[in-house]
Amino acid sequence: MSNKVLNWLLFIVLSFIWGSSFILMKEGLMYLTAIQVASVRIVSSGLVLLPLAVYSFKHIPSNKLLLVFLSGTLGSLLPAYLFCIAEQRIDSAVAGALNSLTPIFVIVTGALFFQFKTSANKVIGIFIAFLGSILMFIAQPNLEIGNNIGYLSILLLATFFYGLNVNLVHRYLKDVSSLQIVSMALTLNAFPALVVLYFSGYFSLNLNEQGVLLSTGYACLLGVLGTSFASILFYVLIKKSGALFSSMVTYGIPFVALFWGIIYREKIGWTQILSLSIILIGVFIANRSGAEKEHQ
Repeated sequence: MSNKVLNWLLFIVLSFIWGSSFILMKEGLMYLTAIQVASVRIVSSGLVLLPLAVYSFKHIPSNKLLLVFLSGTLGSLLPAYLFCIAEQRIDSAVAGALNSLTPIFVIVTGALFFQFKTSANKVIGIFIAFLGSILMFIAQPNLEIGNNIGYLSILLLATFFYGLNVNLVHRYLKDVSSLQIVSMALTLNAFPALVVLYFSGYFSLNLNEQGVLLSTGYACLLGVLGTSFASILFYVLIKKSGALFSSMVTYGIPFVALFWGIIYREKIGWTQILSLSIILIGVFIANRSGAEKEHQ
């Protein structure tokens, strides 16, 4: 198999796994609370990566461990809770579409907190992407402005944390292997997630009940596949194809989320598809100048 074919295969697998994460959250929420689903997700991902974390601990400088923990908090722990809370009222397809704003928040947080320069292309792209997200919000069926805007804000905060984490890693953890960051970050954050899971009342549930078992299984699948395994695949893809090609996964994820939304009969119409297209056009324009520089 040629490298090009393998790269595209990894791209498709990653798009499918991450795009399916939003419907897995919905399934987990059938019999568990949002806090329980997110906690099980992080704990299971940390357990899977524990052997790699033990190895990585010896290779990460001690003065970087706090930053690695913070990276896991911003890039995994907090977004896991925020997305689950938001999906109590917002369709999984909409959550998947708004997740594509992450590259926009990489630019926004870079300008706000890391003094990165912002070009005209980026400003235009940010404006277009946010216009698309507003249309996506307005297009929701049974829209209740007061309630829905709160849950929309929670989703945007999650993608804000994703963007902030990307810049944090780029600025302060360049000299640490990506796999070491992921394994240590998730394993360290599994401890606070386990504490939250305990106080959420999860262990007081009837864990033999079919519904609870199913929701727990979906949450574990979300952690093992959607967080641990997918993160490893993503860094393999970066090493094989470069950051530019890998970043295109952003465009594949929302379409998989929309596909699952249609399968599960969520109310998806042309307005939502148009809104997603506008968001992705904005993301493309905002990142175009960076892509051109990479090729120079």
